[in-house]
Amino acid sequence: MKKILQIGTNGQVGWELLRTCAPLGDVVAVDYPDVDLSDSDGLRELVRSVKPDIIINAAAYTNVDKAEIEPEKTRAINATGPGVLAEEAKKIDAVMVHYSTDYVFDGTKGGPYVETDQPNPLSVYGQTKLEGEQAIAASGCAYLVLRSSWIYSKHGGFLEKVLEWARAQEIIRIVDDQISSPTPARLMAEITASLISKIEATNENWMLERKGIYHCACGSCCSRYDWAKEVLRLDPNSLGKHVQKLLPASTAEFSTPAQRPLRSCLDSSKFEAIFGMKIPHWLNALELAMEG
Repeated sequence: MKKILQIGTNGQVGWELLRTCAPLGDVVAVDYPDVDLSDSDGLRELVRSVKPDIIINAAAYTNVDKAEIEPEKTRAINATGPGVLAEEAKKIDAVMVHYSTDYVFDGTKGGPYVETDQPNPLSVYGQTKLEGEQAIAASGCAYLVLRSSWIYSKHGGFLEKVLEWARAQEIIRIVDDQISSPTPARLMAEITASLISKIEATNENWMLERKGIYHCACGSCCSRYDWAKEVLRLDPNSLGKHVQKLLPASTAEFSTPAQRPLRSCLDSSKFEAIFGMKIPHWLNALELAMEG
């Protein structure tokens, strides 16, 4: 049984990881304030005391708009901290699993992004997540960076917001020009558990040969408007629902501090081929998420 250090338990993916990783080994799961990604010395001390075989970093600064006014704090959490974890992983021959985002791209490609496409983040959040990827790669550790998009669950994210709005408002306006691949947090946690199982069944060389950045998001893509429409259609709790109309809107109609990529679909075919996993279509994944 491997010893697993999980950083981040309160976020959407971290919360799901508590369930999926529990059967896989001795899990030490911590979150702020017991661990602070902006405290490099504290991170090094934590890794050296736990001596994990696998480090999973599910913590991040994810408030995209607030990051614009807190760039130093965002960078410390999203870039410096993950780099420190990777350096410590290298020293003890641990594997590191880290999550990144479609926001490292500017959304102008016109089609799904593959791993070899040049990043060009539009926001502090996207830039610092990219810097985190680069710091992990520079460490030389055995790592998997999983770029995903539009992570959601019933405990947070866009899905939860739509359900809240549907019970509080008669008219909901959602942008129809932001397009990506909605991906459930539970699915990311299950994929991570499957990867850890593969790592346990092989050896370090197997992981070193496959280390790198992979796109890991649901198949196909949709607009936020189309996503919201399906959430409302699949909502099993019709009682208390006040919404009467769902109307499309443009991103330009909403002023936000951070600029978001308009079309940031991710192509996950490399991940599927290397690790032998098939990631479901976003709508099929949503149907399962709404049932759970």
